[in-house]
Amino acid sequence: MAGLPTWLSGKESGCQCQRLRFNPWSGKIAQATEQLRMCTTAAEPVLRGAGAATAELTLCGSRSPCSAAGEASALRDPPPAAGGKPLLQQGPSTARDQINACTVPISEIITVEETDVNGKQYSSGKWQKMEKPYAFTVHRVRRARRHRWRWAQVTFWCPEEQLYHLWLQTLRELLETLTSRPKHLLVFINPLGGRGQGKRIYEKKVAPLFTLASITTEIIVTERANHAKESLYELNIDKYDGIVCVGGDGMFSEVLHGLVGRTQRDAGVDQNQPRATLVPSPLRIGIIPAGSTDCVCYSTVGTNDAETSALHIIVGDSLSMDVSAVHHDSTLLRYSVSLLGYGFYGDIIKDSERKRWMGLIRYDFSGLKTFFSHHCYEGTVSFLPAQHTVGSPRDRKPCRAGCPVCRQSRQQLEEEQKRSLYGLDGTEEVEEWKVLCGQFLAINATNMSCACPRSPQGLSPAAHLGDGSSDLILIRKCSRFNFLRFLVRHTNQGDQFDFTFVEVYRVKKFQFVSKPAEEEDSSVLGRGKKRLGPLCSEHPTSCCCRSSRSSWNCDGEVLSSPAIEVRVHCQLVRLFARGIEESPKQESRG
Repeated sequence: MAGLPTWLSGKESGCQCQRLRFNPWSGKIAQATEQLRMCTTAAEPVLRGAGAATAELTLCGSRSPCSAAGEASALRDPPPAAGGKPLLQQGPSTARDQINACTVPISEIITVEETDVNGKQYSSGKWQKMEKPYAFTVHRVRRARRHRWRWAQVTFWCPEEQLYHLWLQTLRELLETLTSRPKHLLVFINPLGGRGQGKRIYEKKVAPLFTLASITTEIIVTERANHAKESLYELNIDKYDGIVCVGGDGMFSEVLHGLVGRTQRDAGVDQNQPRATLVPSPLRIGIIPAGSTDCVCYSTVGTNDAETSALHIIVGDSLSMDVSAVHHDSTLLRYSVSLLGYGFYGDIIKDSERKRWMGLIRYDFSGLKTFFSHHCYEGTVSFLPAQHTVGSPRDRKPCRAGCPVCRQSRQQLEEEQKRSLYGLDGTEEVEEWKVLCGQFLAINATNMSCACPRSPQGLSPAAHLGDGSSDLILIRKCSRFNFLRFLVRHTNQGDQFDFTFVEVYRVKKFQFVSKPAEEEDSSVLGRGKKRLGPLCSEHPTSCCCRSSRSSWNCDGEVLSSPAIEVRVHCQLVRLFARGIEESPKQESRG
């Protein structure tokens, strides 16, 4: 084998030439190959790396038409290094080759399969000169714009059967070491969520990729509310490697409640106890976006694209995320991962629930109506600052893939919990709660940025997914014009907290109690004020009438009780995601 250095030539869809050069070094190559470089120049193969998780397959291609992509060449073996071992180093390369280089980690190869070359015809090149060509195809992830991933493939040709099998064996053995990849998934599809396209999106964009990656699935199309949650309580979920939900944020919330609730039941943890320490679930959740907003998917992946999410599931990405438990009178109301909003956002969701017949436009209608109503609510907010976190809500450092803030904050939180357990210091009894009273237009708590296509920066751009805290945003009573200025900041790059009537705190627990309003006036004027909020005679231009109480918007669901107690559970669930990648490099299609 050491005497058979050979060119392998490959061709990728989009007319992008690829050549693969590989020099097999004896029988040790299966164990030694951790990084494989495919080049168009006279470069020796680079075989190095400590494991498949960090190994890379480098493709260097020309953007010119594939007129001679099949040319085969022979190269001499590189000289041995000191000690008699092969010296594996890259040879000379041109600037053009470096520009067109595309490095693909082994962890982002979907699969490698044999390719049937019988009966194939080529109009150009020298593929035909191979007496009996052998070919294999590498299916991989290709990065596109706006954090999207795309499926791509490259086919490589070889005249020697032994060399062909060696490549297949090497790549497949590397892929087998990637134990984080799922093999069997439970899939819930909401056929009515968003625009009612969930089933079609899964069948057209996701199922073919799962089949290509040899992932088996069991599919449940939900027929009623809480169908997925009830199924997760009843099914044997130990046989699955993960749960996939196809739908919007409501569908994800349903799967989240089912999985977290089932995990606590199996562990004997009482969810109704606000001070209980919840047990993380071993299963990851995958989100195939098919809703109207897809806030959770957008905030964790950077896009609400179904193919991108499917590829993150296939390669086995993992991202830990905080979950807030919302209680009232020692009773669990709901879990929250994105937005917990009182006042403005609570009124919107409550009003929109009465107008489901309007479809998705009901959110815009209810939002406009709530804005003009301009109600404020009096109450008391008590919160426990998150002293363990290393960031702040206004540091303009967003949560990204491999986030050091989440990692360091979790470590400090664990140390804090250990000290509390042994009674050294930092116990909850001596920690200082802060109390704020007043009239509020909105009270928002976010565990993530809450970004979406309409608000790319989100409600709290610097909120972190796994730092064990929530950003508590208080919008105090102000004029309608100032509140509009605040809302507009969500759609641009401005600092949305740079207002005198806006306060933001990073907390790990908080409570809210509303102050009951005075008895409503039974007169005609009183009834008119209740119906036509902004048109009351006392404040014709900047009405901010105090209403009795609002409702909480908990990830799109209405909580009727205004008095709540919230606690953030650090990294309670894991998603098939890796976080938003910083300035992803895009690949040319040629």
